[in-house]
Amino acid sequence: MTRAGQGCPSIPGGAVAEDDEATVDRGVPADEPFPLLIAVTPSPAERIRLAERLDGIAPLLLVADLDELRRLIAAPQQVAAAPSEPAPVAALVIDSARSSARCGGREIDLTRLEHDLLTCLISEPVRVWSYAELHRSVWGDEGRERKADVQSLVKRLRRKLHALGTGAAIDVVRGVGLRLTDHQQARVERA
Repeated sequence: MTRAGQGCPSIPGGAVAEDDEATVDRGVPADEPFPLLIAVTPSPAERIRLAERLDGIAPLLLVADLDELRRLIAAPQQVAAAPSEPAPVAALVIDSARSSARCGGREIDLTRLEHDLLTCLISEPVRVWSYAELHRSVWGDEGRERKADVQSLVKRLRRKLHALGTGAAIDVVRGVGLRLTDHQQARVERA
């Protein structure tokens, strides 16, 4: 019988030494449960005795032999190790004619400002856009550089992109501005 990561005193045949339960948890306070206690013994009577004796000490796994233990442990790993196809990443598509964004089977409507901001960010996705550049591109007014306008619009657009389920996100580059991340497949369709 072993405790995860440590050996416990035992006698031949897998039975626990008869002195008392302190032998099982040697040095571990009684109020701290074991992560998992595994007992290997071929005797059904011995497994029953161990289950009764160790009841409430820790989660207990009783097996007849090491092959059974290996099968139990290996089963989840075999499922995880099975080669799986990576899920295809749905592309973010901005439909200018309908003023909407699509990703996979979902579609959301965009306001004119949201559409213009997203189109601007997708047009040069690697570029970090300053707030002033975005304000000029989206609102079209030269003298004004209202950062709060851009931040408010970005907040609404982030919510919509999240609801759409796309991997594309608008990230802040501290002290510089904004950029679109995870943009590899994002595109704009024009009518």
